[in-house]
Amino acid sequence: MIVPSAAQMMEWIETVVAEGVRRPGYPADDRVAEWAAGLFADFGLRDVRLPPVELEAWHPVGATLRAHLDADPATVVEVAAFALPYTMEKARVTAPLARAPERGAIVVKECALGRLPQALLREAATSFYDPEGVFDHLEQILPMDLDAMAGLGAAIEAGAAGFVGAFTGMPWESRDHYVPYDAVRRPIPAVWLSRDDSRRLLALMSEGPCTATLSVEAEVRPAVSHNVTGVLPGRSDQWVIIGSHHDAPWASAVEDASGVALVLAAALYWSQVPRERRPHNLLFLLTAGHMAHAAGTRAFIAANRDLLGEVVLQLHLEHAALRCEIVDGVLVPTADPEPRWWFTTQDPRLERLVHDTLVAEDLRRSFVVRPDIFDPMPLTDGAFFFPEKVPLVHFLAAPMYLFDSADTLDKVDQAALEPLTRAAIRIVLGTDGWTRSPDP
Repeated sequence: MIVPSAAQMMEWIETVVAEGVRRPGYPADDRVAEWAAGLFADFGLRDVRLPPVELEAWHPVGATLRAHLDADPATVVEVAAFALPYTMEKARVTAPLARAPERGAIVVKECALGRLPQALLREAATSFYDPEGVFDHLEQILPMDLDAMAGLGAAIEAGAAGFVGAFTGMPWESRDHYVPYDAVRRPIPAVWLSRDDSRRLLALMSEGPCTATLSVEAEVRPAVSHNVTGVLPGRSDQWVIIGSHHDAPWASAVEDASGVALVLAAALYWSQVPRERRPHNLLFLLTAGHMAHAAGTRAFIAANRDLLGEVVLQLHLEHAALRCEIVDGVLVPTADPEPRWWFTTQDPRLERLVHDTLVAEDLRRSFVVRPDIFDPMPLTDGAFFFPEKVPLVHFLAAPMYLFDSADTLDKVDQAALEPLTRAAIRIVLGTDGWTRSPDP
């Protein structure tokens, strides 16, 4: 099958990244949505729309932490910080520093990115494709620290005055950690510190009691973003939805300019296939507001619930990512893909279709996993289709830089763009003749 070239897809990715930071409600994200809708129309998709999605846009302005040793106020550590999204927008609090949750204190929680041995995930997977045998020893560094989020919750519950996530375990020097992205308003000021600044602060605290002033300025305001949809009719009355999201924490190439490119590539391919050779009606979906608790996906489901019973497959495509190594404190892309997760509804024929597709396209370092293996829903922008009982295949990779400004063009797995596109096409073709049924 002839699919759009990797060069064409990289051109799309570069176009998206060049717009700048694409957080929900940001002008750059709006421009990308309009551009994508224009391409859908150029490809010949029907009923191209930009349905609105209401959400709250979070705009950080700045944050700092200034701490001094109580026994010697001239001994000071002052650092720039990055405010946790949707925490208290404007604050200036002075309070003692504490390592444990404590009322009235600024709680300092030491953080490190999580690690996942691939041998452990292999044991829990439905199937896997690892012709190199690397899962025996490979350990994946994940893009967040769940203990840090639990620490923030504990600080709020204790009545703390503020929260500092001290990322001593960040493999590279960065404070640009766009987590959490659930759009939940949290009532205290909270910031992330970079690795080296965290170590300076903790070294000061080890000398004795400290007091700090935490200053944060951000804005949260209502905004309207837009999903992007387009349709290609097929020969059955059933539907396949092929989606990803267009917003991002930064200018983000992998998260999710690469997903946008994969959806565009699928749309372009199927637009050149005669209707009678499309196994089902195809709906292409680029959602807004993934970084605001999947606002676009939730809005699409709410507006199209009557359609869901006719959907034989919801295919989500996210993150064509290269694995990185740390060399002298710097992220350096390797030639290898980040382990690939294929969240797949537990239907034997669908699981078999996905596994056979991975082998056919040589998409190594892949796991087929049940949608709720990590959480009640898959860790994707399309997660909210799962409780609606829509059959799904969601592709996602989770590199350690996913929520960081270090997600740049050199991290895109260019060699995988065409095989991933062919895989998406194979999976859709594999559903030929399928219909929704209570017991697949």
